[in-house]
Amino acid sequence: MFGKRGNEGSGKAGGVIAPPPPVARPSTPSDPVLVEPQREPARQQVAAPPMQTPQRKRPARTEEYYDTKAQVFSALIDTIDLSQLAKLDGESAREEIRDIVNDIITIKNFAMSISEQEELLDDICNDVLGYGPLEPLLARDDIADIMVNGAGQTFIEVGGKTIESEIRFRDNSQLLSICQRIVSQVGRRVDESSPICDARLPDGSRVNVIAPPLAIDGPALTIRKFKKDKLTLEQLVRFGAITPEGATLLQIIGRVRCNIVISGGTGSGKTTLLNCLTNFIDRDERVITCEDTAELQLQQPHVVRLETRPPNIEGEGEITMRDLVKNCLRMRPERIIVGEVRGPEVFDLLQAMNTGHDGSMGTIHSNSPRECLSRIESMIAMGGFTLPAKTVREIIASSVDIVVQAARLRDGSRRITQITEVIGMEGDVIITQDLMRYEIEGEDASGRIIGRHKSTGIGKPHFWDRARYFNEDKRLAAALDEMEAKSKD
Repeated sequence: MFGKRGNEGSGKAGGVIAPPPPVARPSTPSDPVLVEPQREPARQQVAAPPMQTPQRKRPARTEEYYDTKAQVFSALIDTIDLSQLAKLDGESAREEIRDIVNDIITIKNFAMSISEQEELLDDICNDVLGYGPLEPLLARDDIADIMVNGAGQTFIEVGGKTIESEIRFRDNSQLLSICQRIVSQVGRRVDESSPICDARLPDGSRVNVIAPPLAIDGPALTIRKFKKDKLTLEQLVRFGAITPEGATLLQIIGRVRCNIVISGGTGSGKTTLLNCLTNFIDRDERVITCEDTAELQLQQPHVVRLETRPPNIEGEGEITMRDLVKNCLRMRPERIIVGEVRGPEVFDLLQAMNTGHDGSMGTIHSNSPRECLSRIESMIAMGGFTLPAKTVREIIASSVDIVVQAARLRDGSRRITQITEVIGMEGDVIITQDLMRYEIEGEDASGRIIGRHKSTGIGKPHFWDRARYFNEDKRLAAALDEMEAKSKD
């Protein structure tokens, strides 16, 4: 089926590798696109090979290793019938490739140890069936971000710290081909005419690609990995991101249908926190999500997920976030969740929050609750709305109930630093009050930040009547009392 490897049926080489009938394949061994993007289903069926476990450290690669791999890779392309390989399931395809590569190594008499040969086999299987050198990193659940700066430099974030990985690509052509393979799975493309692209992996991990000529030193690929198991508020408490009382407060805020904006910088955990809060949405509610790249992981049964669309090569067919938010208002939503508010769509979201879609949520890039409200005001102005500043602030104050501030501290840890309530207007100013804040007290000998979540002593929050309507007033009072008692210790 796949070309002759010596004696037919033996599965092992007997002498000369003969090419199969002509098939469509890359013209040079440097082109890594061996299987069309449709191969993704095969990849999902394949368990990560042993070398991809996080405990095993890959040795530094040498030029000799890459030269050997190029020779084996070239011989494999000349031997295997890719059209037939595409018909196999992932495990069978991987085994077939391993058999042929073993034969090639034997025929060419490469001097390799068993461990080196296993590593080469895994690398080549990943090139053909998966995402090449990225596969070992994607298999690790302890990595939060993968940042590829051209073929020769890859960084990863582990435990809140960014470190350089030993992973590198053969050249920028291989890296760009893998980027194209990733984005094509969600119907997008990246090339010189469209060098910027957002996409996602099948597991929901967020992908951004920026290619030459915009990226001068080769394609820049950034992957925000999601953990296989979705984090919960209880886990955030164990990690120290918030206290048990603070978590109870957030549960109540989500349960009583407050309109919530989650504010924070890049990598502060905004999307993780948004996922946690959506756990407290009643299961009989109709929830519609609007995202640039679908990554939210809602567990409710009645969820409609909407995703923006970039323009085609003629510059037509673009669907913006504002288009999605405006359309979802016609879909009888009970809650609207916007993955990230970036522009004039914030006005439509505020209108929705103010017209019966209470309990809606969204995230925004900002460094404090006060700055968050200012950014919302600026975004409305950017959309071309010619409203007086006071009118805009009145809309914001009447729409947003709670701002939850998330932060990534200098030691790499993530904390919920403020839970802030929007009270209303006083003159031309939006009035807010903190229900809880995180105060830094110092750092230990290893450089880890020491701090405490403290109550601000607010007796009854502004949403008290709402909590009483949902029969959550007693639990809210108990959480606030406990928080205040611990703050005085």
